Amino acid sequence: MKAITAYPELERELGRQIREAAVDYESFSQRLKLCEFGSCRATCCHDGVYLTDEEQQVIGEVIQTGKARLEKYGWTGEAWLTNEGGRAKSITLENEDPGARFPAHFPQTRCVFLDAGHRCVLQRLAMDEGRHPWFWKPISCWMHPLVLKPGERGGRPLLMLPEPGNDPSAKRDYPGFSSCTPCGMNVADGKPATEVLREELGLLGKIACRDLVAELEAGLDDQQSPSSKPS
Repeated sequence: MKAITAYPELERELGRQIREAAVDYESFSQRLKLCEFGSCRATCCHDGVYLTDEEQQVIGEVIQTGKARLEKYGWTGEAWLTNEGGRAKSITLENEDPGARFPAHFPQTRCVFLDAGHRCVLQRLAMDEGRHPWFWKPISCWMHPLVLKPGERGGRPLLMLPEPGNDPSAKRDYPGFSSCTPCGMNVADGKPATEVLREELGLLGKIACRDLVAELEAGLDDQQSPSSKPS
């Protein structure tokens, strides 16, 4: 199958893992709100993104080939890459205008790939060139707030939606990441997670040749049916 994104090797491996993955149906019973970009100002992008070798290479190339258009966005990006713990990562800049619900435990920074309006320039470039909006966007960025947890001791990976108390990023004095961003918070007045994340789940399913939306909706229906509850 022809790659959907600019990262065919990473996409093939992601597809393999998603095909094998178990699904945490209970975590998808959460209710979320659609991204309210005007108020959150890309909170999920505050700390930059770790990049695979393939992502690093492709982004470096597109920054050069798309230089003229990127400059029209007001983005020059002479420096955009750093190394953190032996891993390539986009640099972060000081953020003087965080979102209204910006978590207190997040560093007040912003990814270098955000323009002055907090929009991802890699996504803007793809859209302006008639490609899928996430064509050049790092995969972990467009998957957010979804998480694919590696399997333990050779077990199946787990596709989940982090929630308080069960966020893989949580550690001492750090409550978590995905479950703390405005688009990943479980809110009473939100919509079903499968509805809000239909585009992300749809693309993951397309990459893996697996109908994740249908599986999730069926699995959640089974969980909520009277016959599935203990008597």
